[in-house]
Amino acid sequence: MSGRKSAFGRAATTGPAPAGQAVLSRFFQSTGSLKSSSSPTGAADKADPDSDSAAPLASTFPPQLPPHVVAEVGSSKKRPLGSDGPVQKKTKKVQEKEGGSDSIKFGNAGESYEPKKCLRTKNVLKSLEKLKEFCCDSAPPRNRVQTEPLQERLAVLPKCTDFDDINHLRAKKAVSCEDSKSRISQKDTTLSDLSPFGSSHTVNDNSQKTSDPKPSNKRTKSIYTPLELQYIELKQQQKDAILCVECGYKYRFFGEDAEIAARELNIYCHLDHNFMTASIPTHRLFVHVRRLVAKGYKVGVVKQTETAALKAVGDNRSSLFSRKLTALYTKSTLIGEDILFENGLSAKEFILFTVSMFIMCQGYNWATYFVCDILFCFQGVQPATGEVVFDSFQDSASRSELETRILCLQPVELLLPSHLSEQTETLVHRATAASMRDDRIRVERMDNVYFEYSHAFQAVTEFYAKDALDLQASQTFSGIINLEKPVICSLAAIIRYLKEFNLEKVLSKPKNFKQLSGEMEFMTINGTTLRNLEILQNQTDMKTKGSLLWVLDHTKTSFGRRKLKKWVTQPLLKLREINARLDAVSEVLHSESSVFGQIENHLRKLPDIERGLCSIYHKKCSTQEFFLIVKTLYHLQSEFQALIPAVNSHVRSDLLQTSILEIPELLSPVERYLRILNEQAAKTVNKTELFKDLTEFPLIKKRKDEIQEVTDKIQIHLQEIRKILKNSSIQYVTVSGQEFMIEIKNSAVSCIPADWVKVGSTKAVSRFHSPFIVENYRHLNQLREQLVLDCSAEWLGFLENFSEHYHSLCKAVHHLATVDCIFSLAKVAKQGDYCRPTLQEGRKIVIKNGRHPVIDMLLGEQDQYVPNSTNLSGDSERVMIITGPNMGGKSSYIKQVALITIMAQIGSYVPAEEATIGIVDGIFTRMGAADNIYKGQSTFMEELTDTAEIIRQATSQSLVILDELGRGTSTHDGIAIAYATLEHFIRDVKSLTLFVTHYPPVCELEKSYLQQVGNYHMGFLITEDESKEDSGEEQVPDFVTFLYQITRGIAARSYGLNVAKLADSKELEGLVNMKRKRLKYFAKLWMINDAKDLQKWREEFEMEEIPDFFS
Repeated sequence: MSGRKSAFGRAATTGPAPAGQAVLSRFFQSTGSLKSSSSPTGAADKADPDSDSAAPLASTFPPQLPPHVVAEVGSSKKRPLGSDGPVQKKTKKVQEKEGGSDSIKFGNAGESYEPKKCLRTKNVLKSLEKLKEFCCDSAPPRNRVQTEPLQERLAVLPKCTDFDDINHLRAKKAVSCEDSKSRISQKDTTLSDLSPFGSSHTVNDNSQKTSDPKPSNKRTKSIYTPLELQYIELKQQQKDAILCVECGYKYRFFGEDAEIAARELNIYCHLDHNFMTASIPTHRLFVHVRRLVAKGYKVGVVKQTETAALKAVGDNRSSLFSRKLTALYTKSTLIGEDILFENGLSAKEFILFTVSMFIMCQGYNWATYFVCDILFCFQGVQPATGEVVFDSFQDSASRSELETRILCLQPVELLLPSHLSEQTETLVHRATAASMRDDRIRVERMDNVYFEYSHAFQAVTEFYAKDALDLQASQTFSGIINLEKPVICSLAAIIRYLKEFNLEKVLSKPKNFKQLSGEMEFMTINGTTLRNLEILQNQTDMKTKGSLLWVLDHTKTSFGRRKLKKWVTQPLLKLREINARLDAVSEVLHSESSVFGQIENHLRKLPDIERGLCSIYHKKCSTQEFFLIVKTLYHLQSEFQALIPAVNSHVRSDLLQTSILEIPELLSPVERYLRILNEQAAKTVNKTELFKDLTEFPLIKKRKDEIQEVTDKIQIHLQEIRKILKNSSIQYVTVSGQEFMIEIKNSAVSCIPADWVKVGSTKAVSRFHSPFIVENYRHLNQLREQLVLDCSAEWLGFLENFSEHYHSLCKAVHHLATVDCIFSLAKVAKQGDYCRPTLQEGRKIVIKNGRHPVIDMLLGEQDQYVPNSTNLSGDSERVMIITGPNMGGKSSYIKQVALITIMAQIGSYVPAEEATIGIVDGIFTRMGAADNIYKGQSTFMEELTDTAEIIRQATSQSLVILDELGRGTSTHDGIAIAYATLEHFIRDVKSLTLFVTHYPPVCELEKSYLQQVGNYHMGFLITEDESKEDSGEEQVPDFVTFLYQITRGIAARSYGLNVAKLADSKELEGLVNMKRKRLKYFAKLWMINDAKDLQKWREEFEMEEIPDFFS
């Protein structure tokens, strides 16, 4: 404290104002006492040549000390320092550290300044007050231009710990003098004398940015690490993907990717250097990739492309490990070795992992945009199975045709142009929002330029022309070029997209492309019908149970299940194909041969061969998967080969014979590939020992010979080691992966040569490598890692060679799937009371005692479903108008007719005693009442839109089902719409029609069209109060019994109150009964003519106690 007091006291002796400024200078000074010169060159000229004070002048005094402060300090008198030892000592240390001097001269002719001695305490308080005034008032604005000479702008060093910022501030605030060129040059000289920290900065900010080659983090002002720079470069190439970067034994996420991974995977995220980061173990990569992909993200896997041993001898031995993006995954492209077989996941578990993987790619023919119907086109690809479909169709403003295809394919990913019409965008939003939360359809956008025909034609030509060398390839190329322009546009976009994932090879064989909606191949079932009839999923929880597919699916394989789903959504139109399936089902159902039982047992054990083959075709499979698939195919080939004699003698169905007998020949190539492989190495994913015979792999053989040569040298060197150590029993030991170590007891370490390298030790022993082993062991590791790379390259070539048989093997799998579907339909037929339908040309649906297939199975044997018959014919009665009480079974009956028709044209037995079905080209339905918020349509608008689509598409060969049309508006408008619509179908369309209504006037159409129309109702029984039978009053039934039986005639009433009773709504029932009594008494009052009758009416009314009659 004494030092501080003396400092303030000395400064106060010359007066208040000078003392305050001197105190300020002494208080902030960090580089020693000050010396001044009156002229700009005085400090340099009059300084002692041997002193250290002259050189660091600029670094000692920062600019912008106020001019009056400098003047006052220069005019102060100087006295020797008294009791200021501690402060002076500290100041001297700082000066020595900064490279400055102990004293700097100010004022005239070498006159020196030294602080004064200690003063009184009251002067100290005055000095503090002056210090406060200076801090508040004397600081100049930062942006004010300084024009004073350089010495007048000298200021004390500000308190700052960042020397780069200090020197940059000095340089930035230095101002040139406009009065003299010499002063300008002197200023430049002074700036050049700044400390070394300032040499890397310039006055020009742009120059500073240009000279800094590395990007820096604006938040922390720190330079990015090499790994972070590498990540930034990779992220620039894949901005929309979450990158998993391999770093040793784990995969790391950075930045926003880490935050997403932490949120979705429930892992820890923290700040590391400049990025948030999170990590997962390498052996759990496949689990986390699946979880991220299931939530709709695109995931990229970045792997190290060099090993430690090879890097040590490379040119970049001191740099970062090189990494590159090795795989990209989305919902539709989840194919790759990284996500297949790892610890804890068997091959069979993966193969049974099933999900529909369609990418839909849509384009417009913009020339037809302003007409009513818009031309759409899409390309659908299932990369996991190799299936490719396409379609081109006209669609209306409601986008019903596009919606139908989305519902049929159930895509998990949509590839769309960046700009679509409002109606199409609405449909996309509705389709993606309708899916489950963690299983939403992923939407990928691509710029519209890639859908333009000029760009698309060039891209498609480049893709297919490279292989168009032989005659067959040239014919394929010409077939592609002759496709419709919209198809080519969508094909080009999807080629470009799949190239990101290295999956474009699936599009290389256009002969496998299938058009989704051939005009004369499959029955038309639009999206509305798929929903209303619950063909693929129920409408309650959107699950498969409760749907038609659930009833028919008894398949044993995944690929069989996928084929059956296509059969259900695409019923056949050709009579010959339908009967071929029915013949096959009948033979399996009635055959007593053991052949079908053996085949079914073989199918039960199969993994998902179709997906496995496609993974091999893309060269993305592991050795474990490849071996499983090839071994399975080999066993199938041998087993089916053994069944050929029995099939020839016992199987009569052409479809079954063709499917079974072709399988052995198609699978014959797999035996050669299986014999090449080492089973144990394949199961352990050891590619270095994968191939038994190396004659076809000379590169691997050469590398193994080199490894053996080095190993032999090391083994021979053991004899020399024994001589050196004089121990004939010594052997190499291997510990924790370190090989060829010499283990010596610690008591005998003195005999080890000095040039040997100590590798490790314990309390008892030490382990060493001789110089010879060090050199050769390093070379051996390099050869081993090079062998791994060579084996990986040969493995890819091996897969490429196997892929030549891909299409023939896929054909065999399709035969197996067909057999599986036939067995499934045969099992459905065995359930009881199913019959084989009779299919014929013509418009006819005749069903005797048919049942709803889904309800019949849900009820089981305890509650039997009430059967009903149907008789529709194009030549006679083709329209049924169905009335009856609510909940009487009308909707179930019309759905039953439609589902039986679909099952018949699939080739399945049907739940009926007899069935004769004419070929139906399409089934159209309008059922239920619900608005559509996404489309912005009310309930009634939705009703009329669906009806308009049916009117536009239905033909005389169609089956049309309309349920309660017109209920969404007023009674009179509804009757008019229902009447006019039904009459249009009777008179103009002439389709087979089932029309459910609660409007009695509609039933009058039977009188106008006696031969074509019939009135029916669902039977019921009513229970009434017998005391009211003879009263002549309107009877309200106490209870209605539903018979669920279709009966001729019209039901006069709908008995809606009985539904209220079933809903246990006593309040509603009471209100309705009271209103009916009021209506009855009001009718009596209206007929009264004299006062006597009026009095009698009043007495009866009071006895009934009906409240508020006149209110």
